[in-house]
Amino acid sequence: MNTEHRQIVVNGVRVDVVRKDIKNLHLGVYPPNGRVRVAVPLRVNDRAVRLAVIGKLGWVMRQRARFEAQPRQSERDMVSGESHYLWGRRYRLRVIKHDGPAKVIVSNTSTIELHVRREIDAKQRERVLQRWYRQQLRELIPPLLDKWQSLLGVRVAEWGIKKMKTKWGACNVEARRIWLNLELAKKPVQCLEYIVVHELAHLIERGHNDRFTAIMDKHLPPWRFRRQELNSAPLAHEAWNY
Repeated sequence: MNTEHRQIVVNGVRVDVVRKDIKNLHLGVYPPNGRVRVAVPLRVNDRAVRLAVIGKLGWVMRQRARFEAQPRQSERDMVSGESHYLWGRRYRLRVIKHDGPAKVIVSNTSTIELHVRREIDAKQRERVLQRWYRQQLRELIPPLLDKWQSLLGVRVAEWGIKKMKTKWGACNVEARRIWLNLELAKKPVQCLEYIVVHELAHLIERGHNDRFTAIMDKHLPPWRFRRQELNSAPLAHEAWNY
């Protein structure tokens, strides 16, 4: 695909412009600091991009302010006493060094035990915990998909879990494939359900237009509250490189 990248400044806001072979202009504001990105068809010039951004500048500034105010976790060292989250609940991590295989256990309502070999470092401990988070999602996603595919009358060909820095979920309409962010294991279950419904709804309506909103309103009336709950939860620490 022929793609062109450049930056322009609109009313003091730096905007990443990506020109590629698409039909419509897409404007997004992304964490952690409100990076503004516009994907546009190849034929659209900078003047048209500026006008589009200016027309949505109030919304852009509100989104940036929300990201600025959103709490962020500090970088995790994967040591005992740290706070970690599962399904919206905060737990204290307890690292238990032993000679057996790595495992993670929720020992009570306040503690996650990370059992690891004595010699592994923080990065390796983090990978163990992330594999465990992935497994938690793999247990909850299938029943949610079964429920909502039936209610919406759609069917995915494939789904997966991966770490994403700018989206909670993604849908490839042509491939009928959805992706869900690994970080959702840390958020309340109802937030995971909202993202599943959101991505499945894109198999009916590709864009975030009135028809898409009507689908969400009909099938998941409290979706706006769940979106707000998800977006107000602490962001994971990341080395946000673009």
